[in-house]
Amino acid sequence: MAASKDSFILCLIVALSLSSIHMSLAARNLLQTSPTATPTLPTMPTIPPLPKATLPPLPAMPTLPKTTMPPLPSTPLPTMPTLPKTTLPPLPSNALPTLPTMPTVPKVSLPPLPATSLPTIPTVPTTIPSIPTIPTTMPTIPFFSPPPSKTSP
Repeated sequence: MAASKDSFILCLIVALSLSSIHMSLAARNLLQTSPTATPTLPTMPTIPPLPKATLPPLPAMPTLPKTTMPPLPSTPLPTMPTLPKTTLPPLPSNALPTLPTMPTVPKVSLPPLPATSLPTIPTVPTTIPSIPTIPTTMPTIPFFSPPPSKTSP
């Protein structure tokens, strides 16, 4: 993926550089020509206007006859029949099988812990140490001294 991206960028740079060379040569050619040598554009012929198309008038919409709907019947809707009550048979009364008794697990006691004490945590200092002072004068190094100044008459 990265190689494809890099090759695409390289091709784009090459295409732009080649096109800019041609553009600069064309611009130089245009700059070297005099303004009087520019050709005049030929006159375009006039196009005659198209004739106006006349459309025939639309036919009138026919009127639809009014229809009357028959009245709805006034008979009552039929009622739903009632279903007979059904009774469910009783559930069987046989008891669930008894589960076997679980054996008791013996009590296990852990051995006592050794009497060694825990290590102590070191204490954190509460005071902040003082910051050393920075000297304000630079020590002079003898061989780095500036050269003597020349006195001019």
